[in-house]
This record gives sequence, C-alpha cells and structure tokens, in this order.
Amino acid sequence: MTTTQSIQSTCTNAQTIFDQVLADYHPSLTLRETGQVQSVRPGIARVTGLPGVRADELVSFPGAGPGQPPLLGIAFNLDPDEVGVILLGDSPDLQAGDTVYRTERVMDVPVGEGLLGRVVTVMGEPLDGRGPLNLAERHPVEREAPAILDRAPVTVPLQTGLKVVDALIPIGRGQRELIIGDRQTGKTAIAIDTILNQRDTGVICIYCAIGQRSAAIAKVIATLRDQGAMDYTIVVVAAGQDPLGLQYITPYGATTMGEYFMAQGRDVLVIYDDLTHHARTYRELSLLLRRPPGREAYPGDIFYLHSRLLERATHLSPDLGGGSLTALPIIETQAQNLSAYIPTNLISITDGQIYLSPELFQKSIFPAVDVGKSVSRVGGKTQLPAYQSVAGDLRLAYAQFQEVEVFARFGTQLDDQTRRTLERGRRIRAVLKQRQSQPLAAAEQIAILFAVTSGLLDAVPLDQIDEAQQRLAAAIAQDLPDLWATIHRSQPLTPTDLETLTTTLSQFLI
Repeated sequence: MTTTQSIQSTCTNAQTIFDQVLADYHPSLTLRETGQVQSVRPGIARVTGLPGVRADELVSFPGAGPGQPPLLGIAFNLDPDEVGVILLGDSPDLQAGDTVYRTERVMDVPVGEGLLGRVVTVMGEPLDGRGPLNLAERHPVEREAPAILDRAPVTVPLQTGLKVVDALIPIGRGQRELIIGDRQTGKTAIAIDTILNQRDTGVICIYCAIGQRSAAIAKVIATLRDQGAMDYTIVVVAAGQDPLGLQYITPYGATTMGEYFMAQGRDVLVIYDDLTHHARTYRELSLLLRRPPGREAYPGDIFYLHSRLLERATHLSPDLGGGSLTALPIIETQAQNLSAYIPTNLISITDGQIYLSPELFQKSIFPAVDVGKSVSRVGGKTQLPAYQSVAGDLRLAYAQFQEVEVFARFGTQLDDQTRRTLERGRRIRAVLKQRQSQPLAAAEQIAILFAVTSGLLDAVPLDQIDEAQQRLAAAIAQDLPDLWATIHRSQPLTPTDLETLTTTLSQFLI
C-alpha cells in the first residue's frame, strides 16, 4: 500500500468514527440557576439572584485560576433581595460581578476508616503529606441529634487516666463534659491525656482544633504520634489563619466523622479545642452579614450554635447498635469569670465541668483541677465500683483539708486532729498531682488512692510521695493480678479484697 492510499484509509476510518459519534450524540439543555456577586468582604459574599437557593446549600464561585477548583460557600442569610454567603476558602480574586451557581447539595464531609491516623481539614484535604483520602462516602455536616427514644443511659466509664478526674469527676461514654479555665492552665493537656489513655480500649478519638495557632496544633500532633495514639485518632484542623467559614463548620464536620463510627456500634471521643474561638468566629461572621447583635455583640442564636452541636453526643440504644459519642468541649474564661455569656451557655448545655484553677497552676499542682468547682452530673453512675471504696473518703478528706488550710495560715495553735487533717490533706494533694502524658490504669489509681485515704502514706515524707506511688502501682500490677482483673471487670471490692490490698501495699511501703 502506497503512502497516499494509507492516508486515504486513515481519513476514511476517522470520518466513519466521527459520523458514528454524531449519530449517537443527542444534545440536551441543562438548567443551572445562577446569580451575581454584589460585594465581597473577608469571609463572606453578598449575592443576588439564586431565587431557589436553600438554607445551608453550597454555592459555587469561580476558581482562583484556570484549572483550579471552584470556591465554595454556604448560603447563610436568605434575605428577600440577596443571599449572604459564608465563604469556605480564600477569595483574593473574587469580585463583584462574578457569576455564582447553585450546587443543590449541602455541605458534607468524607467519612470512613481511612480517616484514622490522618490530619485533615473539614473539606477532606489532607495536611499530613500522606496523599489523598480516597473515601467515597460523604455525610452532611449538619445532622439532627438522636431522638430521646433512640438514646440509652450512660453506663460505661470513659477512663481519662487522671486520678483526680476518674476518682472525683468521672466521665461516662456518651457524656458531654466541659473543660473550662483561663488560658494556659492545662485544658488541652487533660484532653490529650484522655486520648492517650484510650489505647487498647477500642475508643475512636477525634481532636478538633478550632482557631488554634499552627505551632500549638503541631505540638499536639507530635505528642499523639510520639505516644502511638494516631492509630486510633483523627485530627481535624481549622487553624487561626484559615478562613472564618472553615473555622465555623469544622466542629460540625468532626462530629459527623464521629457519628459514622457511632452508627457502627463503636465508641467515639470528640474533643473541641476550643469553642471560645468558635463562638467568636460565629459572632464575626454574623456581624459581617449584618445580623442583629445581642449581648456582648453575639447574635441571638448563639446558644443554638453550640446546643445543636453537643446534643449530638449520646449513647445510642441497643436497637441502634449501642454506640456512643462522648464530647469534651474546651472553653476559655477571662479572669476566672464563670458567669460570662459563653461559659454559662455551655455549662447549661453540658453534663458537668472540669474547672482548672490558675491559682493551683501557679502552685505547680498539675493537673490544676479545682475539685470544689468541678462536677460530673452523669459519670458517677458509670464509675467503676472499686472507686467507691476510695472516692467518698477522698473527697471528704480533701474538702476538710482545704477548709482547715486557710485558718492554719494565721499561725494559730492547732490540735492534734487538725494537724492530722492537714498532713493527710497535703498527701492527698501530692497524690492527685500527675505528670503530663503519663495516664494510669484504673487499678493503679485505686491502689494509690486507697493507700492515701487509709493512712498508709501518712508516715511517708512529702518529697518521697512520687516514689511511693510508683511502688504502689507496681505492687498491684505484679503481686495482685486477680485484684487487678476484679477492678477492670467492674466488680466491687469485698472486705477481703481491701484487707489483701492493705497488707500488700503496706509491705511495699516499708
């Protein structure tokens, strides 16, 4: 075949294929509802048109350049003449006159097992350099809380590994326990220690950073990796320099990720760090959208902002799998003002609070938990029965010590009973101290707390309390394996068990 014949044959084949494509092509019209950008401000845009747009629907703006993904926003204000949109990304090139399109879907996030061990944004973008997520399933970020009849009582403890919390302010799986205190008092440290203590418990942990500094987030991630906790943890990040829309939507997206595992009958722990930044972000967006301000310039629905989030934390009934989602929201106070607007809102929503005192922090009492101002309204019903042997005496002795300590500062003469109360109280305070990233098992905690409440540590000098605690923890782990198993099987301690515990611990303190 000559070259001319070959070219003619190729052209004939191409023409045949082209004719076939044209024969199979049936053009159709696709209606797309469009609008026009009227103005742009940091974090928001005002749009006209889009008469059919719905509340919380995603709308699409032009991308930053050719080949770039479109900029998304959430239809937030549905006014008669315009739509106020919260932008979910940076908008340096967005300007008045640009076209905006409806997507006819709400904001959703990827869910699935592939999120475990990853650091992501709420949009599903990986931040850990480990490649794309490859998750096909997506769920809406705004979901209704489970109905009352779909919930079951909170009955299983969520051990934090911290003696002061597990013994005096216990938390149950499905509870909402607020961590509250001034800045730099160790709020995040308690949350991270709780994550570290979930190793080998089957609890999925989600750390949600809202408006935090990038350096602080990186430190948390490094701690989780060094302690081997990333295998069962998801980190969802909206840093302080991220767009306001992402900071606003991130806690809802993190909760949706947790609800995926809860629906499978698994236990989930979600930490929101912190909701103070979240409330301020919502206030800023509301003021930009010209929503009427109320107390402290917050909009009127500021309570609903957090109530609809935290009400999604629950323990599902056995008919729905029996999974649970435990929420540990963190909030920052100003000058210990617990009666401020946002703190009181969250205190009324949650099932108790762990209050961190700056005075205790300055005295190097870590964790700086103020037992008197902290409470758990649910966890007492979930606490391991073995704690009942020590928790009641511990709280009473510590409260008496705090009361007597105030009067002892005046240098008045003290009777023998008061001196014994002071000495016992100082040892209780020393025992409740705990180093960061060193959670203890329940049996180890009970051995130490039983020793201090029963007077076994009264003769131990204060500077040797740490060494004594290590010996006591080793004693129950090595010499009392049956008692260890009894405690972790949620069985109460019998008088014989307490006698055996007293004898064994006394030998290790000699």
